[in-house]
Amino acid sequence: MSDEKQVQEILTNVRESRRVLASQFVDRDREVDEMMVAAIAQEPLLFIGAPGTGKSQLITEFKKMIGISDNEYFEYCLTKFTEPSEILGPLDLNKMKEGSFHRKTEGKLPLAKVVFLDEVFKSNSAILNTLLTILNEKKFYQDGKPMRVPMKVLFAATNEIPSMSELDALKDRFTLKVKINSVSEERWDDLLVAGLTNDVHKHQNKSVWLKDDKNSVSLEDFEVLYNHLLTTFTDVVNSGNGSDPYFSQPLQLEFKKILKHIRHDLEITVSDRKFIKIYKLIRARALFMRGGGVEAEDFKIMTHLGNSEEEIETLKEELQTLVGK
Repeated sequence: MSDEKQVQEILTNVRESRRVLASQFVDRDREVDEMMVAAIAQEPLLFIGAPGTGKSQLITEFKKMIGISDNEYFEYCLTKFTEPSEILGPLDLNKMKEGSFHRKTEGKLPLAKVVFLDEVFKSNSAILNTLLTILNEKKFYQDGKPMRVPMKVLFAATNEIPSMSELDALKDRFTLKVKINSVSEERWDDLLVAGLTNDVHKHQNKSVWLKDDKNSVSLEDFEVLYNHLLTTFTDVVNSGNGSDPYFSQPLQLEFKKILKHIRHDLEITVSDRKFIKIYKLIRARALFMRGGGVEAEDFKIMTHLGNSEEEIETLKEELQTLVGK
């Protein structure tokens, strides 16, 4: 099978899995789409929403969707009292006697491929510094030596985005910040049916995800799409001037125009790191939605560039005007 044919078959399966995942929830199509884009681009995603809006359930069902084993998945709810050993693994006392600072990382974040950190902004400084290194460099240090982290997908959740400046670096790592609102009252009947259906399935130990389904999707499939995405960036790198066959020059100019509007008129900070990552995410969205070329509707993902809930809402309104609903 050719690489292009394999990519197209995987995209078909990803879109079908996305449909099944979204069907278990009410008014969560946008959130599910962003999860798929984040997994393809291997960029972290932050869900923001009040307790009870289904943030954890979305991530749990994504885990079931890709059929990942428990030893490749790590989940934890952080508090200010969380010890580094709870996330990174306990110190190896035998190696400490030999004079080395080494953690037992089995079953912990440094060895996980998919990670979910709930209440991520409640992490203390000891954990925060390690998280920043893992998010930015995909590295974890054992006894001063860098160890490659196999993490492919990181989801995080918070009830609200704190305003403390000491968390600015962590906030900037999440280009995708997706606000989840409660289901509208007009759809309470749908919400009731979906919620009770999920409860019945749990009680009966049923799952919508069939492991032997030839159309199922795996973490390895998302890795193929990620590698394909990187391959398509080769032309951009070789051009030396940012020209991209998947991103027409008129659309690139419009993209930069919108970013300048966000920076200067709306006074929302977009770091150099975010500029690169949002470009990558736009291309990943285009790949997911239609298999390649960027269209203006892909700019909707810039809604998530806000650094606070207020900025996210502002961007949502502005981009509806600039890009369309």
